Amino acid sequence: MKKSLFCLFILPLISYSQTFTNSFYIGDPLPDAPILAARGKHKVGVKTLQVKNPGQIDVLNSSKDETVLYDRPLTLEIWYPAAFQADEAEEVIYEQVMGNFSDPNRPLIPFTFKGRARRDAKPDGSQGPYPLVIVSHGYTGSRLLFTYLTENLASKGYVVVSIDHTDSTFQDANAFTSTLLNRSLDDLFVLNEIDRMNSDSNSFLKDLVDTENTALIGYSMGGYGAVNIAGGGYSEKVVQFFTYASKGSNALEKRKMGNPEFLASFDKRFKAVVAMAPWGMGNEVWDAEGLKGVRIPTLFVAGSKDDISGYEKGVKAIYQGAVNCERYLLTYIDARHNIAPNPPTEDVMAPGLHIDEYLRYADSVWDQRRINNINQHFITAFLGIKLKNKTAYLPYLDAKTLETQDPWEGFLPRTSIGLEFRMDSPEE
Repeated sequence: MKKSLFCLFILPLISYSQTFTNSFYIGDPLPDAPILAARGKHKVGVKTLQVKNPGQIDVLNSSKDETVLYDRPLTLEIWYPAAFQADEAEEVIYEQVMGNFSDPNRPLIPFTFKGRARRDAKPDGSQGPYPLVIVSHGYTGSRLLFTYLTENLASKGYVVVSIDHTDSTFQDANAFTSTLLNRSLDDLFVLNEIDRMNSDSNSFLKDLVDTENTALIGYSMGGYGAVNIAGGGYSEKVVQFFTYASKGSNALEKRKMGNPEFLASFDKRFKAVVAMAPWGMGNEVWDAEGLKGVRIPTLFVAGSKDDISGYEKGVKAIYQGAVNCERYLLTYIDARHNIAPNPPTEDVMAPGLHIDEYLRYADSVWDQRRINNINQHFITAFLGIKLKNKTAYLPYLDAKTLETQDPWEGFLPRTSIGLEFRMDSPEE
């Protein structure tokens, strides 16, 4: 009797578990995922491009006496709605590295992981042009750190461009001044470059992208740049620090609040910003006047125990200070800084590796795959409303109603816990 019960109940569960594990890709919805975490109807293609932003200030080799210029190289990973046959696999192998450029105990080690996209597939423009989403990683980071989200958004009818920011990736990280200066400049250049490709008859992006409806998603230092793009000019204090740290260069001055060049750079093609654990407030990167300049609707995402960007005096303080924009704040209670990346793969969990290889992709309280699914849900709703005018998504961002609901709109019973969600309207 005991043997038959084991065969009847336990063996099928083991078989199901093995099947689920073997078929699960980064970004796939868990059984308790909220409704908008599911992929969209489009097949997804992915392509890597190398571009150069000409005539940029080489802050690492400049000083107050000499300004050195260079053509700044960037690597872009682009996901897009694609057309390919049913018998052609929607699978790609991404190449990543782990390690830390400055720590001899953490050498750079290549590893790979799978995704749900097809390399160099033919774009499907039949329902385009599609809104553009630009994605910006942290310091250090990678354009491949968020494939759970980039693939997901492409399947929902977006062209998604993730940037490898030179001097800021796992492989080429350099002095921090380059990241401070170039983050928002890279974002603006990529928008213009994609706009150019959209009109280029030789580009695979020809007529595929609606750059007039663009969103920027930034994590950590990417969030720092995103707040600046949204209108949050940097403070005099951080400009002075930059000048000191860069041997006298005043290059960051042009991104300072009140600078005419900065005000003129405000790009109305950006219709939405997602700032995930944005760094800088604890270091006085912004003051009250600077945050008043934020004008683009912004979704902030944070962990309440963020020990890198800070929460009460960090991300939440930015949210509270951005009084002139429509803004939302999604908080993972007791999570730390890593509320944006992919989950850990087997490679970064291998015995003997430095614990930070794992913690780069994991939170010690939250299941990272669940964080991924919740991010997919809220970002889908936010971008759907702001870039596609999908008013049916409004209930998912109605903070006042969510306070009274159990479960929240779009969540399964017993699953909308451990989260806080706020919304504030602009004062002006």
